Amino acid sequence: MELLLIRHGLPERSAVTSDPPLCDEGHDQARRVADWLARERVDAVFSSTMKRAIQTAEPFAARGGHAITTHDGIVEFDRDSGVYTPMEELKRENYEAWKKFVDRGRGAGGDIEGFQAKVVATLEAIVEAHSGKTVAVFCHGGVINVWTAHVLGMAPKLFFEPGYTSVHRYLCARTGQRNIVALNERAHLRD
Repeated sequence: MELLLIRHGLPERSAVTSDPPLCDEGHDQARRVADWLARERVDAVFSSTMKRAIQTAEPFAARGGHAITTHDGIVEFDRDSGVYTPMEELKRENYEAWKKFVDRGRGAGGDIEGFQAKVVATLEAIVEAHSGKTVAVFCHGGVINVWTAHVLGMAPKLFFEPGYTSVHRYLCARTGQRNIVALNERAHLRD
């Protein structure tokens, strides 16, 4: 089966919630990834329960006539932080805070192993339930990082930066073999 992980579009910055909606640019990115993926046969659509992931999934699901199944097992690891700053802004404006965030994601003060276990269990259940099919999962950069680390046999960590609405492709065999087909596809964002 083919598993597509799609990162959400750019959300609004928020000082009061870690679950903000998409900004205008994020909605445009969501439309673009929906157009990009429209030619592909997708059998099921899943999303994190967070607004930015659901709003990114909606144009694609509407276009293909899919229902969106939400799942709490693929939410971002900092969902309870109470704030949201896009990573590139945080890195540019407050490098030390960005470094602390990334280090926490690498296990320095956070439960990255527990987060990975939850993500892997959720995605493996989706894979098992959709043998021979293609599934699109709209989620978050941390989810993509820990799943990719799992597939590569690495310790869980945040080791690369998935772009907004980037597409990540994996082949998942019934035998348990997992392969990366592509990471960080973003051609749909080029003008």
